[in-house]
Amino acid sequence: MAASWRLGCDPRLLRYLVGFPGCRSVGLVKVALGWSVSRGAYWRWFHSTQWLRGDPIKILMPSLSPTMEEGNVVKWLKKEGEAVSAGDALCEIETDKAVVTLDASDDGILAKIVVEEGSKNIRLGSLIGLIVEEGEDWKHVEIPKDVGPPPPVSKPSEPRPSPEPQISIPVKKEHIPGTLRFRLSPAARNILEKHSLDASQGTATGPRGIFTKEDALRLVQLKQTGKITESRPTPAPAATPTAPSPLQTTAGPSYPRPMIPPVSTPGQPNAVGTFTEIPASNIRRVIAKRLTESKSTVPHAYATADCDLGAVLKVRQDLVKDDIKVSVNDFIIKAAAVTLKQMPDVNVSWDGEGPKQLPFIDISVAVATDKGLLTPIIKDAAAKGIQEIADSVKALSKKARDGKLLPEEYQGGSFSISNLGMFGIDEFTAVINPPQACILAVGRFRPVLKLTEDEEGNAKLQQHQLITVTMSSDSRVVDDELATRFLKSFKANLENPIRLA
Repeated sequence: MAASWRLGCDPRLLRYLVGFPGCRSVGLVKVALGWSVSRGAYWRWFHSTQWLRGDPIKILMPSLSPTMEEGNVVKWLKKEGEAVSAGDALCEIETDKAVVTLDASDDGILAKIVVEEGSKNIRLGSLIGLIVEEGEDWKHVEIPKDVGPPPPVSKPSEPRPSPEPQISIPVKKEHIPGTLRFRLSPAARNILEKHSLDASQGTATGPRGIFTKEDALRLVQLKQTGKITESRPTPAPAATPTAPSPLQTTAGPSYPRPMIPPVSTPGQPNAVGTFTEIPASNIRRVIAKRLTESKSTVPHAYATADCDLGAVLKVRQDLVKDDIKVSVNDFIIKAAAVTLKQMPDVNVSWDGEGPKQLPFIDISVAVATDKGLLTPIIKDAAAKGIQEIADSVKALSKKARDGKLLPEEYQGGSFSISNLGMFGIDEFTAVINPPQACILAVGRFRPVLKLTEDEEGNAKLQQHQLITVTMSSDSRVVDDELATRFLKSFKANLENPIRLA
């Protein structure tokens, strides 16, 4: 009876038969096997049978952003042998934009951590861990053969001593052994050939030992006065180039150039001419790639305007009295959003084939972090008030600097703003963030004396607080005329804060 039992049944069914207490399940086992055995002994036999174990659940490096190609495992939040439930945080993954928590999709036990925390440049789809179902032997789980661990990141090895450079000696047509060789300027060569003279009869006075035209003319004068005789060297038989002797190598000029650059040695002071390699984070690599693509593929056009912030500063002071703290940049964000709502033709993107008008007004705000420039998004900025925009900017800026931005908080956006006014920059131009069509570069506000007229028509000098903004636009979708009208409307909205209410 025991020999006639088929071993190809579903392992989950077997676990159901033997995994629950009670006489009913034990009885089912007895009926199926045709023998009587204690439940504890059968449980040990069941787990000692390798072919009854289910396949482990693979934890793969996920794609957490559209531009992500690699990820870094920052920290494991669970340990091997620890039970996990669906939705539990397993580890922290550094993407090309932020640090995101990877959650478990199934219940079970974290059986194996394949990629240790701190590992970098893990390709998408690489195996980073294994989960087994509860009750299985997690200590003896095997890594599937079809998905192996990613290759370990190679550590910087000690530089090998560079071989001696092989210097080849060119064979010249005319050269007498024992005579000095000069680097001849074209004019000097013509003069020497015309008067049948040799450069070795004179002295090279040019930079880096070059025999100049003046040196050749000096030789001609000496020949005419009879102080030197005509000398035309006879061509020497061609000789096979050999390795230079120590005497020949030291007879060169006193300003030799290295054949190969020197190599720095880790852990030792840098030698002259060496450099220190700085490891680049995923964020900086992606930023560098996208900026290069933007400048090389997007036709940038620039337009600049000066805006008077007198009214904005007055409204800001009134809000401070009511204990409402907002910045000038919050007014700029609001003014840009309102202007985009008035001019939807600028609220567009380029999808590779043509322009696409966007149904939302989401402003991307550039935030400088230790890992690079990030652009969290103020969603539906045109519908938000100044204080609500200020609170959103503060919260998102802190999350960006802490590396805690969620993908939906930095992906997308229809218009970007980069403000360097707090760093004392008067004006600058910014690079467009594709597929967006525009980015507004904002400088600092500065006092400027302007000649104005009072009510009686008398001229007088008055101080104004001006700010310079420069818009970079994609000429494929926002031409110069449209960009000019946008800046004119933006200037009017910013200088009249009542329009931003």
